[in-house]
Amino acid sequence: MLRYPSLRRPLDLLFLVCCIALTADVLVPEIWGSGKTKDYPLWFWAGQQVLHGKNLYPDNPATYFDFIYPPISAVLLALPSWFGKIPLYLCLCLLNVVAWWMTAQFSHAMAGSGRKPGPWLEALPGLVTVTFVFDMFDLGQPNLVLLALMLYGFWLLRDQRGWMAGSMFALATAIKVFPVAVLPYLLWRRQWAAVASMLVMTGMFLFVLPAPFRGFQHNAAELKTWYQGMVGSSSEQGFGQRAEQNWSWVNQSLIAMTHRLTRPVNYNQDNPSKPARTMNIADVDFKTANWIVLAVALAIGLGYLAVMPPASRRTERSDAEEIAILFCLITVASPLARQYYFLWLFFPITVLAHRAAYDPRPAVRAGTWALLAAAGGLLLLSLPAFPNDLQAYGNNLVSTALLAVGLGWHILHPPTADVALPGDAGELQRHTDNKAHSQG
Repeated sequence: MLRYPSLRRPLDLLFLVCCIALTADVLVPEIWGSGKTKDYPLWFWAGQQVLHGKNLYPDNPATYFDFIYPPISAVLLALPSWFGKIPLYLCLCLLNVVAWWMTAQFSHAMAGSGRKPGPWLEALPGLVTVTFVFDMFDLGQPNLVLLALMLYGFWLLRDQRGWMAGSMFALATAIKVFPVAVLPYLLWRRQWAAVASMLVMTGMFLFVLPAPFRGFQHNAAELKTWYQGMVGSSSEQGFGQRAEQNWSWVNQSLIAMTHRLTRPVNYNQDNPSKPARTMNIADVDFKTANWIVLAVALAIGLGYLAVMPPASRRTERSDAEEIAILFCLITVASPLARQYYFLWLFFPITVLAHRAAYDPRPAVRAGTWALLAAAGGLLLLSLPAFPNDLQAYGNNLVSTALLAVGLGWHILHPPTADVALPGDAGELQRHTDNKAHSQG
C-alpha cells in the first residue's frame, strides 16, 4: 500500500505545494530577510560546536543549557552544518517532507481496515494535524521525523524484523528521549528481539557513535552533564532546564496538567508580563502531587493493559488500535508536551478514520465520526484565535483521551467477522496488503 507521490493526483499536488510553501517559510527569511529564527540557528550552532570540537553544554549542569538534546543529535547536525546554514536548513526541511509523506503512508497501511483509503480519507489526518506540521517546519523541531521513525519501526515489527525495528526505536530515543516509553510495550508483548536491539542500539547511538567525532571521554563527560541537567534535575520550581515552561499553559503533559490541577502554580509563568493565573481544584504539596501523577499514570497503564487482547485474540485491527493508544500515551507521558507534540495523534486519528469509514456497523461508524469531530474541535482550540487559558485546561490532552477511549472501545467491541492473527502476523499482513492493493 506504500506509494510515491504522483503528479497525476490532485491531493498529491496539494501536498507538494504545501511542502514548497513550508520550506519557503524557512529559507526565504534566511536568504532574503534578517535570518530564520526559532530553533534553526541553535541547530547550526550545535553542528558547528561538533565540527570545532567545542562543548555543547556548560561545565555546571545547574546552569542554563542552550542545547538540551543528547550529543548524538549535534553529531547528526554537524555534516550539513559544515556546508553552511542554508544547506542545513534545506536538509532539515527535506527530512520533514519525507517524514510527513511516510507518516501518512505507514499510518494508512497499518490502520488495520484491510482497505485502501479514498483520496479524501487519505488526506483527512494530514488536514487535521496540518498546524502541527507547520510548527515542525517553522520551529525546526524533529517530532515529525521521530514519528516516522516509530511508525517505520512498527512496520518492520509486523514483518518479524525485530532487530531493525528496535534500531528505529533506539534512534528516535537517542535524538529526543521521550520515545523511550515504547520499551514497556515491547516488553509486555514479548518482542524480545526489538527490546534487545533497542537497548543495544541506544547505547551505540549515545556512547559509541559520537566517540570518533567527540572523543570517548569527552562524549561520556557531556552525556553525564546532559543527564544531570536534563533528567536528574527536578524540583518544585521545574525540571529539565526549562522551568518557565514546565507548569505553564504551553505544557499539556500528564505531569503538568496534574500539577496545575492539584497545586496553585502560575500557568502564565512563561511570560512574566502577564498576571499570575492558577487553576487548581486542590492544594497539595509538590511531593503529594507527584504521588498523584504516579497513581494516575498507573491507573491509565492498568487500563491500557486491560483492553489489550491476549495474544490468542490479537488481530490486525486490534494491533492497529493498541499501537494507536500507545502513541497517545507516549505523547502525554513526555514531561514537556508542547502543542506540536500532539502531531503524534496522526496515527490514532488515521486508525479511527478507517473505523469511521469502513466499520460494517452503521451506528459505530456514526459514533466514531462524532468522536473524531469532538477530538478535532478540541485540537482547534490551540489556534492563536483562542485564549491560552483553553490550553492551560488541557484541550489537547482531553482530545488525546477521547481518541484513546474510542480506540479502546473498538478493541473491546470488534466486528463479529474479525479474525485472529495466526502465529506469523507478518504473513497475514502481507496477504491483506496484497488483497487491498489488488482491489485498489
